[in-house]
Amino acid sequence: MSAIRLLVLGAIRQHGRAHGYQVRNDLEYWGAHEWSNAKPGSIYHALKQMAKEGVLHAHEIAPSTAGGPPRTEYELTDAGFEEYLKLLRAALTSYDQKMDMLSAAIGFMVDLPRTEVVALLRDRLERLAAWRARVTEHYIPEDGPESLGHIGEIMNMWVHSADGEAEWTTGLIARIEAGAYRFAGEGKRFVAVLAEGEENPYAER
Repeated sequence: MSAIRLLVLGAIRQHGRAHGYQVRNDLEYWGAHEWSNAKPGSIYHALKQMAKEGVLHAHEIAPSTAGGPPRTEYELTDAGFEEYLKLLRAALTSYDQKMDMLSAAIGFMVDLPRTEVVALLRDRLERLAAWRARVTEHYIPEDGPESLGHIGEIMNMWVHSADGEAEWTTGLIARIEAGAYRFAGEGKRFVAVLAEGEENPYAER
């Protein structure tokens, strides 16, 4: 599963139409360059690749009166919107992934209905519990990692990570059920993008 695809599709959807620099600027504004592979090269590659695949529609824009080359603005196609939702739902439920996918999913979860997000997160909890159970078939936390030699520290780390993520997920579910945030169908959606020309305080220098 590709975090960069989800991030790029989500960023473009927030704008409606956006050129590559806007997408890059927004992802840096969200700090995605720190916790994912959202670097300039991968962003522009993803834009061009998804345009070839028909996931994005590329609009050629005339140069500005100030000069400079023409820019390409991208917009989600119907297929792109379907892929976006598919990636988002999978990222909210999958447990066997890097943190970048979950981080991207949390950033865009409000594009789904509240009840669906809660259901997806509950599914995630079940998958985490099942994964933890498989690990503890071979490693009993109460015996401590020393029982398996230093390799036991690997399983010890896995169990602690699963427990921590389960605790965080349970708290997120509780906050959402208590009314936190504004989800799809609940009015004007929250959009966290920079305005055209607005300086990005978090951009890489």
